[in-house]
Amino acid sequence: MMRILFTFGYSFLVLLFVLFVNPIFCQSTYHSEIDQYRKTYKQSFLSEERSPLTKHDLKWIRFYPIDTTAKVTAKITRIMDTVGFDMHTHSGVIKKYFVYAKAAFTWQRKPCLLFVYQSESLRTKKGLEDYLFIPFTDETNNLETFGGGRYLDFTIGDIRQDTLLIDFNKAYNPYCAYKGGYACPIPPRENDLSFPLRAGEKKFGKKTKE
Repeated sequence: MMRILFTFGYSFLVLLFVLFVNPIFCQSTYHSEIDQYRKTYKQSFLSEERSPLTKHDLKWIRFYPIDTTAKVTAKITRIMDTVGFDMHTHSGVIKKYFVYAKAAFTWQRKPCLLFVYQSESLRTKKGLEDYLFIPFTDETNNLETFGGGRYLDFTIGDIRQDTLLIDFNKAYNPYCAYKGGYACPIPPRENDLSFPLRAGEKKFGKKTKE
C-alpha cells in the first residue's frame, strides 16, 4: 500500500511539474531566444555594406516587450501567380513581386489575412531563391511604429503542411525607417491590418536622416 501511495504521489508531482513548471521554462527559453534574435539583429547593421546605422545608433533601436501570444500559426493557401505586380517603394523605384500565398490566422480572436510575396529579382539569385516576404501595416504606424509599415522574412521551407509560424516579435523596420534614399517596398493595402499590433520593432528613437 505504501509503495502504491508513493508511486501515486510521485506521479502527481511529475504531473504538477509538466503542468506548471514546464510552461514557465518554455516561456523563459522563448524570451531568451527573442532576446538573442534582437541582439543579432542589431549587430547585423554593423556588417551590412549599405547599412543606414552605425554602432552609435544601435541604442536607438527599440522594441515592444516580448509577447508570447504574438506567435501565431497561419493557414497557408498557395497562389499560383505567374504574372506578378509592381510594388512601389519609398524611393520611387518600382520592384516586381509575385503573390506566393495568403496566410490566414487569428489575432486576439479576430480572423486576419496577410499575403506572402516573392521578389522577382531574388528568386533568380543563388541562395535567395526561397526567400519570402510579408510587409504589413497596422494602427500603430506613425504613432508607435514606423509609418511605412514593418516586414517579416521567411523561406519556402518555413511552410510545413500548409502552415506557417508567424512571430510578430520578429517584425522589423525597413532601412527607410532610419534614413532616406533606400528602395524599401511599401506594403500593399491588402496587407493593412485594421488594429494595433504591438509586437516587434518600434519607431526608431532617434530623428531619422533624410
